[in-house]
Amino acid sequence: MRVEVDLDKCTGHGICESIAEDVFEVTDDGYVVLHDPDRPESDRERMQRAVTQCPAAALRLVD
Repeated sequence: MRVEVDLDKCTGHGICESIAEDVFEVTDDGYVVLHDPDRPESDRERMQRAVTQCPAAALRLVD
């Protein structure tokens, strides 16, 4: 599974970073950087939580 971010939609709220700071990082300019976007299946629940809680709907999971 892979997590992706649409930078055109991202508004830098940082909720994803608070859920998974090892995967998401909000930069000083307010955009999300993904660290190791290819995630193991064991991380699906946490990544799904980040996707569903993103207020800008900028994240998605790809199988």
